[in-house]
Amino acid sequence: MKYQDPGISEREAAVLGLLCERPLYGYTIEKIIEERGMRYWTKIGFSSIYYVLKRLEGRGLITSTCEQQETGPSRRIYTITPAGRRDMEMAVRGFLSTYTRNISAFDLGIANLTLLPPKDVTSSLKKRLGMIDKAVSIITLGREERYREGRPYYVIALFDRALAQIRAERDWVTGFIRVVQENGHADEVPASGVTKHRTGVKETAGGA
Repeated sequence: MKYQDPGISEREAAVLGLLCERPLYGYTIEKIIEERGMRYWTKIGFSSIYYVLKRLEGRGLITSTCEQQETGPSRRIYTITPAGRRDMEMAVRGFLSTYTRNISAFDLGIANLTLLPPKDVTSSLKKRLGMIDKAVSIITLGREERYREGRPYYVIALFDRALAQIRAERDWVTGFIRVVQENGHADEVPASGVTKHRTGVKETAGGA
């Protein structure tokens, strides 16, 4: 069957996925997101949960009812509709089968690093490594906690995938620091319009 994009955003899918399990209160959705460490791998803030719920209900993908509590104010409980489950199933097929290129501002930094002295470039990259190391520690701790809690294999896989990606990033940055230290800005374009390549071949900026 050909995949058709149901038009569900990642934030909407995060909420719909939880509602596929059972009806939930908005506060409970936030609690589950925290307990499962979902913010390690998806972007959804506390303030956006109710906005997402309102959008989903407006599109007929969920319904809500008000439940009166014995003590305290009434609470609204949200339930997924058949249309919501169908669209979520379609979205999952698309998420699993589609490769999406990761666009990062880091690449803009690399493309324009000749604006900085080589020592500033390496200093900045080393700061990045420090942040990566902190992220590895946080994600590793999250994985260990979920493993001890006996979470399903696919929950552990989310942490393993994040660790694999960030460790690969660390290896690449470490190697690139060595390249910068060895070469400086050998390929930068000076004011004369002549590019000096590491091979020693000279070309004008516009070509041969």
